[in-house]
Amino acid sequence: MAAETMPYDAILEQKERLLERLKNVKYKIAVVSGKGGVGKTTIAVNLAAYLAKKGHKVAILDANVDCPNVHRTLGVREKLTKQNNMIVPVSKYDMKIVSTAGIYEKEDQAIIWRGPMITKMISEFILNTNWGELDYLIIDTPPGTSDALLTVTQLLDLDGIIIVTMPQELSLIDARRAVHIGRDLSVPILGIIENMSSEIFGTGGAEKVAKDLKIKFLGRINLDKKICELSDVGKPAVLELEEMQKEFENLLKKLKFTMPA
Repeated sequence: MAAETMPYDAILEQKERLLERLKNVKYKIAVVSGKGGVGKTTIAVNLAAYLAKKGHKVAILDANVDCPNVHRTLGVREKLTKQNNMIVPVSKYDMKIVSTAGIYEKEDQAIIWRGPMITKMISEFILNTNWGELDYLIIDTPPGTSDALLTVTQLLDLDGIIIVTMPQELSLIDARRAVHIGRDLSVPILGIIENMSSEIFGTGGAEKVAKDLKIKFLGRINLDKKICELSDVGKPAVLELEEMQKEFENLLKKLKFTMPA
């Protein structure tokens, strides 16, 4: 069954407004996964942090509206504020951060919204945020094929998506689905990255998917307790661990689009 999409006229109208707001953003990249729990947010946050470390102007949008994790992963406690009726992103590790976690008082507050409300929230974040000039807007999407992912892909002219998977077969099946979703929506597939590669979960699965589906294999992040420990205290591991820095350096070299100087 085909995914239900927004009416074409509505897409065009919103898209025009959204792209006008993001006209000073050079690259818009969504990090996606077919399955939850594979470390997609960890990859998105560390990618953004590494780009900021290299001197780029970076923002991260947490599009996982009902279960936002970017704030926690980055150790952000501040709430979003407004100036001249525009949202002012929280700033940490030299990057701008926007998330529904910056709206609600309690971290564990349940957000019980239907699809249209989630779509509206993402659109409002994009339209009403003072993004300024950016080299990269990294978008952490929820797993699966929810309205949030459709909103991001329909309304933004993405420069591409990065797919995150674990080496396990169940995760790889969902990663294949994510590739097909991207192709169905005509979004460039920048490549796939294998997270939590280890003797426990296996290794090499993402590379096989990349070969089978003729997409770029961007690299693997080995299962490392230190990554989890740093995340728990709100520190991107890529800023602390040399091995992870090398992986992200190699990852960025493999991306198809030209990196800004």
